[in-house]
Order: sequence, then C-alpha cells, then structure tokens
Amino acid sequence: MAGSAFVCHERLAADTVLLGLSRLCQVRLMNDRTWPWVLLVPAVPGIREIYELAPDQRQRLMEESCLLGEAMMTAFGGDKLNVAALGNMVPQLHLHHIVRHQGDPAWPGPVWGRQAPVPYDEPELARVRQLLAPAIERLA
Repeated sequence: MAGSAFVCHERLAADTVLLGLSRLCQVRLMNDRTWPWVLLVPAVPGIREIYELAPDQRQRLMEESCLLGEAMMTAFGGDKLNVAALGNMVPQLHLHHIVRHQGDPAWPGPVWGRQAPVPYDEPELARVRQLLAPAIERLA
C-alpha cells in the first residue's frame, strides 16, 4: 500500500494501552490485569500475515518478540510464555505475548474468551510501565 500511513486497528486501540514504540512495532499492553499480556503491532500498513512483511521486517519482528518475551518472563516470573498471531477478530497483524502461571484463571487452556477483562488501575499500569520500560527502550 504505497503512500498509506499506518493506523492501529480500532479494536486494538480500544482494548490496549500504548507502552511505546520499537523499531518496527507499536508495543501495546492489553488492558486486562488478569494476565501480563503485551502485543507487538508492526507499524506497516496493510499487513495481515507475517509472511507479508519484508524479510528484514520478519527478522526484526522475531528479534523484538524474543526480547519482549524474555523481559516479560523476567518481570512477571511466569511458568510459560504464550506467543500467538491469530487475527480471527482483528485482521491487522499483531503478535500476542502472554505470561502464564499454573493456576491462573484459564490454566492450562487459552485466555481468549475466558472471562471479562479486568482493567488496570493507574498504580498497576504505572508499575507495568516501569517493569517493561527497559525492554521497550532496548527495542527502539
């Protein structure tokens, strides 16, 4: 889409909080404190699938995903990191990173549709921002 500017899908924008920008992506926190859940949204217009990215963008997405995932597991001490690019509800390419703990409300099943989101309050959001700030700076 030559000449198109990137715009985050309205549903992603409504359900998440922008934490920062990496070299390739918007880094967005799902506004649900039940799980540490961060999305990488490549800031490339018109992309629905990973294979549609240019080869260097694919490589960059994988690097950013690995850096983010490691930082999230360190910060939130999970038992498993779920990484997924589903796109069934939102067609714009976005990569979920969800820290899971044994015994969380959906364990061991998927988190999608399990319960209504529990939004962050301001102190919790500030804490998550502080925990992830060094990782987001490394992604830039």
